[in-house]
Amino acid sequence: MEEGEFYSCMERMKAGDKSALHEIYHAYIGYIYTIILQIVQNREDAEDLTSEFFIKLWRLSHTYQKGKGHRAWLAVIARNMAFDLMRRRKKECLSNDLTDGVSEKVSDEDLEKKVIADITLKAVLELLKPKEREIIHLKILGELTFQEIADILKIPLGTVTWRYHNAIKKLRRHGYE
Repeated sequence: MEEGEFYSCMERMKAGDKSALHEIYHAYIGYIYTIILQIVQNREDAEDLTSEFFIKLWRLSHTYQKGKGHRAWLAVIARNMAFDLMRRRKKECLSNDLTDGVSEKVSDEDLEKKVIADITLKAVLELLKPKEREIIHLKILGELTFQEIADILKIPLGTVTWRYHNAIKKLRRHGYE
């Protein structure tokens, strides 16, 4: 969807036209789902958040400003929602850990089996620094340009490209293209 089309849909949404939301939904559901999934790492949560995203988009339709790059704007909203969920979950886990007071002990053999079973692209991505991993996800899975990523993360374009190229080098060292 081009910028003009998107703006038109947002204007129609402001006026209460639900078919405009439907058009945006069909154009961007995969894009939004991918952004959210790369952060939350859970399909069910990603599906739920993607649904919530479009409800939120309806409520935020009046805040969109033409010419600011709609894909980046959508990505920022999705990314913020995903990080909010992760923060809530982290707080829940911390409070549960404090109240449980019991931790499971894992044998060395079980740990070794788990490590061997988890050697995948995801494991290799975990070797990257979080900032590098985020840029890889936004570039490859989110199909964003370096400039869009720089705008979303509010960092210089040169920093984005430098982190991306460093991450790609690390992945290649582990046999991934």
